Amino acid sequence: MSDNKQYSKEHIDFVKKHNRRKKIILFTQLIILIAIIAYWQLAASFGIMDTFMTSYPSAIIKLMIRLFNQGSLINHICISLLENIAGFTIGTILGILIAIGLWTSSFASKVLDPYLVVFNSLPKTALAPIIILWVGAGYTGIIVTAISISIIVTIMNVYNAFIQVDENIIKMLYTFGASKYQVFKLAVFPSSIPSIINCLKINIGLSWVGVIVGEFLVSKGGIGYLIVYGSQVFKMDLVMLSVIILAILASLMYKFVSIIEKRFITKK
Repeated sequence: MSDNKQYSKEHIDFVKKHNRRKKIILFTQLIILIAIIAYWQLAASFGIMDTFMTSYPSAIIKLMIRLFNQGSLINHICISLLENIAGFTIGTILGILIAIGLWTSSFASKVLDPYLVVFNSLPKTALAPIIILWVGAGYTGIIVTAISISIIVTIMNVYNAFIQVDENIIKMLYTFGASKYQVFKLAVFPSSIPSIINCLKINIGLSWVGVIVGEFLVSKGGIGYLIVYGSQVFKMDLVMLSVIILAILASLMYKFVSIIEKRFITKK
């Protein structure tokens, strides 16, 4: 029996309509992107835009090819990417572990709650110079800056997800003699997975903010370094190239997390 015979005609039509809609959305997104790039290039060519301030696509592509052939572009991308992965991974794991600790101990959560709120309200990017001064310049300072920006958001979001789990389910498990570890394993953590995945998506952007700010201050390599160097010598093609690469890398990481989310939901 074929797979199509297992489903009703209405279901097959719905799936086809859904897939068609996805293709139309993707096509529209590509058209918008192409239109923006084309307008940017034409506006620069006809003098509508000041190329000194905005550069233009063909110049950016030429610069990208030249830096790629020299090998320096890959080096800068790898530096920033490794710093981001380290900050993102450590910040997320530490944040989740601390959130678990706060859920386990109501005393600790009540004591630390005002401190978490205050620390979350502080502009972490403004504290980056202090963090780097304490930790040290170089890769360590940049990674710690990325961690400091993402960890508090992780703690607060994940902990709020933990405490919002249905109380009736928790009470039922306790009634059957479950321990706190079993309650967390069977009810709290599984129910909070969607919130944790959303937190991962948020942390991608926050980690990149920390990495770029750190590279602005102390790095001699990376995407943030290219942006600072390009702005200092008024090479806007280098600045725009760096921003475009940053956007692509952040989008790819976000897409990777989305793929994990879809596969998890499908398996469930």
